[in-house]
Amino acid sequence: MNGHRPLASHTGKLLAVLGLASVVALGACTAVQEEGQAPDAPPSSSPSAEPTPEPSMTPGAGPECPGLRCTSVMLAGDLLVHPQLWDQARADAGTTGNQPLDFEPLLEGMRPYISGSDLAVCHMETPVAEAGGPYAGYPMFNVPPQILTAAAAVGYQGCTTASNHTVDAGTEGLNRTLAVLDSLGLEHTGSYTTEAESEIPLIMDTSGARIGIIEATYGLNGLEADYPWQVDMLDAADMIARAQAARGQGADIVIGAVHAGDEYASMPNSQQTETAHALADSGQFDLIYGHHTHSVLPIENYNGTWIIYGLGNAVTELSPWYAVNNEGLIVRAQFVQENDGAKWRVSDLAWAPSVIVRDPYRWCSVAADLPQGACASQAQQAEVRQRTISVVESMGAGQDGAHEWLVSEDVAVR
Repeated sequence: MNGHRPLASHTGKLLAVLGLASVVALGACTAVQEEGQAPDAPPSSSPSAEPTPEPSMTPGAGPECPGLRCTSVMLAGDLLVHPQLWDQARADAGTTGNQPLDFEPLLEGMRPYISGSDLAVCHMETPVAEAGGPYAGYPMFNVPPQILTAAAAVGYQGCTTASNHTVDAGTEGLNRTLAVLDSLGLEHTGSYTTEAESEIPLIMDTSGARIGIIEATYGLNGLEADYPWQVDMLDAADMIARAQAARGQGADIVIGAVHAGDEYASMPNSQQTETAHALADSGQFDLIYGHHTHSVLPIENYNGTWIIYGLGNAVTELSPWYAVNNEGLIVRAQFVQENDGAKWRVSDLAWAPSVIVRDPYRWCSVAADLPQGACASQAQQAEVRQRTISVVESMGAGQDGAHEWLVSEDVAVR
């Protein structure tokens, strides 16, 4: 269900666990001597980790598979819900009948991208309130839970939840958010309701592979979690140990998510680059990405590992001061396992630019093929797309093979 997270102080314990001769199943604990059992009696049987499926031709969603098996993962930026967005959801509910709030029209444009991937992961930036409110926006968020209902409806299968706003509504808000995710069948990692859950890696299955997600945030806006295990805090060594744990429990692919950076920047800061490079150098991560800056950041191929430094906002209300706040990036990584069954690698990295528009508020793709039609003015589409291209490719991503994601090409492949 949830992901695993001991803090850096627990890393030694985790590494010790990794040294055990046998690995237990996802979500299971290490077998312990049962009450009344003789010390020399054989241990009680416990389920073993679910084996990775035997290699077979599995093309996966997305581009034509260049190897034995492929799978693809779509990643999106912050779901950052402000009052103008729940006002829009109330108005949309009046049309759709999905009372009292319907965020699905806001997210509808994402659907063709999500359906073109085997796994889609969102980032829930804030805690959610009770269904009927009261709600709160910036700076201490407590937003309508129907945003997660909409995320599940358009096809997301999981969300990361560690951010600088995770404890805005305290333990109650954190637990409520995870309960809503659970009720919707959305997997999650980054924050936890119990210490036991914090030590279980998030591993999500596709038809082709088992995918681990490791996430952490740089801080909590000066607040503190009630318990040290409640929120994954950014520490490269700890993330590496957790990635090893995920692989020990059967993950074929491990993806790292870094919630850090300078707001509205166009380049990653030193914390982002140092952390991402350390994760890549460990050899435990197959892809690394980030969110938090509310702006699109570059993509880098660092010694063979793709790093997407910032996905910007998935949804947010429009900022009159920062145009980049209104823009986002979605990325699809196709992973391939070669015919010899060796380690997985990224065989294709595609991205699509987006912008939030209003009257009504909608997520709007401004990719060259405009899969949802022209939902922004021609001038705005051109401006956002050009700015996104210049930032995304500023660290050589285009030369290294990252390219714009055209849904029309996916249809041709199918």
